Amino acid sequence: MTTSRTILIEPNRLFRQGLKHLLCGTCFEAGAEFSTVELALSAGEAAEVPGLVITGQPVAIEADLQQLRAAYPTARIVVLADDLSVDVLRAAMGAGADGFLSKNVSPEALIQSLQLVMLGEKVFPTNLASMLLDISSAPSPLNSVRGLSPREQEILQLLVTGASNKLIANKLGITEATVKVHLKTLLRKIDVNNRTQAAIWAMNNGFSESSGAPTRSLQLVSA
Repeated sequence: MTTSRTILIEPNRLFRQGLKHLLCGTCFEAGAEFSTVELALSAGEAAEVPGLVITGQPVAIEADLQQLRAAYPTARIVVLADDLSVDVLRAAMGAGADGFLSKNVSPEALIQSLQLVMLGEKVFPTNLASMLLDISSAPSPLNSVRGLSPREQEILQLLVTGASNKLIANKLGITEATVKVHLKTLLRKIDVNNRTQAAIWAMNNGFSESSGAPTRSLQLVSA
């Protein structure tokens, strides 16, 4: 993977320096660091456009991330958060974040997550699915969304839990080949490119798998 210019935004100086040291020597080595989003944006015109922005959870997360997204439209933005509530996660993703990780993530998982983000994936905490299942959600919009068939709706619900094609096939009593056909049609209907984006879309549209706890998380790496 080629090196992309990275900027760090984090008010805690000790944490920021530790993160900078951790990234040193990797393709994510920090080229600039700031204590606030405001300082980063004020330096934006004089600084090289970043490929990656790593920021501690902003106080006004939606407003700050929207400003970062407007200033750096081509950059990947990753939030390192103290608060891993689903509401904060949804606010971050809705404001343009590409990744949302705990500040307690291991160094190895952080680097792997950043690699996935730079490849275009959306990365979340490993406990996302179980967090979603704990929410008392409004009535599901399954019957009115994008003309999805009942089988496509079932598959979309299982994608939220991070289920593989094999697991989906086993749960629904169909073949993996059939799952792949349904998944291809499903991606086209909701206008996304891959199963990770489909799961994100499902999360944002009230889908959940209600028959039990998920077998694995949506995130592709563990914290």
